[in-house]
Amino acid sequence: MSTRPAIAVTGSTGAVGGRVARDLAARGIPQRLLVRDASRAPRLDGGDVHVAGYSDRDAALRALDGVETLFMVSASESADRVEHHRTFIDAAATAGVRHVVYTSFLAAAPDAVFTLGRDHAATEEALRASGMDATLLRDNFYMDMMELFAGDDGAIRGPAGDGRCSLVSRADVAATAVSVLLDPAPHRGRVYDLTGPEALTLAEVADRISLVRGTKVRFVDETVEEAYASRARYGAPRWQLDAWVSTYTAIASGELAGVSGDVEAVTGRPPQSFEEFLGAVS
Repeated sequence: MSTRPAIAVTGSTGAVGGRVARDLAARGIPQRLLVRDASRAPRLDGGDVHVAGYSDRDAALRALDGVETLFMVSASESADRVEHHRTFIDAAATAGVRHVVYTSFLAAAPDAVFTLGRDHAATEEALRASGMDATLLRDNFYMDMMELFAGDDGAIRGPAGDGRCSLVSRADVAATAVSVLLDPAPHRGRVYDLTGPEALTLAEVADRISLVRGTKVRFVDETVEEAYASRARYGAPRWQLDAWVSTYTAIASGELAGVSGDVEAVTGRPPQSFEEFLGAVS
């Protein structure tokens, strides 16, 4: 009989959590998949599906019973995301979870320029106060999102200036998470900054997309006022507008320019460059 601690994975219907769940399944590691909609859960060998949203404490208590190590993907962006995180963390601690691996954000702080980074700082604090061990994976912005930032006219618009960002691939984040989940003890209390191998301006991002894809993409540096005005037509609430615009002002601030060796230190292999990522994704 295996003595490996029980592992639970959240977010398995999404990009990062799905990669983690599939990797564990490929290794023959039993896992419990916590999802909000059982019909969307991946069908994996060794995957035991439980329905439990972050805001449903009773369901989370049932789903986490017997779990020792938990991979917690941050919830979808919302005005009350931190409260949902706190409810789930409290349920995990009460259920007896010993170690949480959480997807946070680079430079998470109460005064982070990227406004959603403040949510992550509050969640990190809740984890520290919970009594559980934690490993914090502070991901930078995902390489996977950069092409989606371009509008129909091929322009990436935002007030990022000449600021640099050390983009990381979701695949590297997932690989790091799996490495920690397989042997959590050495990673107890650690904070890992997960970045790519270089920091790029958005003009360089646009140039590299153009080169690899063979289609023209350009960066247009907006003012903050222009950025709010250009996004106002979507009718989004103020907190979401702030998040969208601060994606770019955080890059401009320099907070996201640091390059870390943590992906390689944990996984044993270097992180993907942006060109490598683009070449691997058709």
